[in-house]
Amino acid sequence: MSDPAAVAVPAAFSDDLPRLRDALQAYAERWPDEAADVQPFLKLLAEGVHAFGRERLEGHFTASAWLVDGTGTRLLMTHHRKLERWLQLGGHADGDTDIARTALREAEEESGLSGLRVEPEIFDIDRHWIPARGDVPGHWHYDLRFIVHAGSDETFVVSDESHALAWRPIAALLEEPGMDPSIVRMARKWRQRQAPG
Repeated sequence: MSDPAAVAVPAAFSDDLPRLRDALQAYAERWPDEAADVQPFLKLLAEGVHAFGRERLEGHFTASAWLVDGTGTRLLMTHHRKLERWLQLGGHADGDTDIARTALREAEEESGLSGLRVEPEIFDIDRHWIPARGDVPGHWHYDLRFIVHAGSDETFVVSDESHALAWRPIAALLEEPGMDPSIVRMARKWRQRQAPG
């Protein structure tokens, strides 16, 4: 007899959840200093598809794009309209359990760029608090960040979600006062990855 409280997982999602679990575990192995930070993500993932929707008011998965230009020296950043800070592009999963695809979609929608390419491995994770706004209570974003590469045309279009967009030199982000600590962390990771040898 089946459990009436059980929620059927659509076939399209059935592979995404274990794949994401494996990716998070691989991330913890690659970045052992962040292994403890992975545990809340794994706990949320155990809730299944519910964790990918805004309806989970306590918090939910989001996706971000570390969107680099063709030279790998500049990052496309948004001056976020709601948060009033310079950040990477990204947004809600809205039920999509393929979180790398979500990062790519958000990069496309928020930049207007086409020909983007996403790398499937998790580049960074960040759990951060979003203050209450209107009728939406304060909640946690469990943000999974992916490297996205720009195509040949790097001419962006500013969306309604941004005050502005700008290609920013990644090296300068390390020295900029008041820069979001997770951006600095990702800039360090990116420079480590780009270092010869």
